This record gives sequence, structure tokens and C-alpha cells, in this order.
Amino acid sequence: MLEAAELGNVATRLLFENERVKVWEMRLEPGESSDLHRHTLDYLLYILEGASIDADRPDGESLRFPVEPGQLFFVPRGGTERAVNRSGTRFRELLVELKDPEFWATVPQAPAPII
Repeated sequence: MLEAAELGNVATRLLFENERVKVWEMRLEPGESSDLHRHTLDYLLYILEGASIDADRPDGESLRFPVEPGQLFFVPRGGTERAVNRSGTRFRELLVELKDPEFWATVPQAPAPII
């Protein structure tokens, strides 16, 4: 198992933090990668720029996610990966870590859309 000392930040720059959230920016130019990191909190991703991002896992698996600006994703805690930009364009996202699960559990959820 990976030690905490071997892991880095979940994104490239911390923008804001309070008792409920941490807001990060991930900015990767083509060919760049993030630190290997573990997500210990549930989080939201908001895509600002880019066409795809790869998640390279410690077991050697690599997943490619096509993205487009304006997309928003909820991601549960637990993943360990390195974000890699193998596309030809800059990748940028805002990552919002949700620090207070008891508070967020009380926030009413929107009903799922009927399709």
C-alpha cells in the first residue's frame, strides 16, 4: 500500500479552504501530469478547458475520460491516481472537496431526471 509521504496534492493549486470545502485548480499542459494522489474526500469536478484527461492508477491501469468545458461531475472518495494530459490541448478543472459529510447529508438532493 502507498504511504501518505509518497502521495501529493489532489490538484495543482489550492484556491480556497474553509471548514466545509477545499477548492483546487488543476492545470495541465499537454504532456504534463499531476502528483500521484489519493482522494480522501468526496468531490466535484468542473471542467474549464480540455478534451480528455487520463487517470493512471498505481496498479498500471489507465482510464481516459473525454471531457468538455462546462461539465460537472460528482466523484466519491477513495480513488488513487495520477492525472495525465495526453491530449494536444491544455486541461483545466476546478476540484471542490466536500469536507463535512454530515452537513452535506442534510442538503436536499434534486430528484433524478425522468428520461
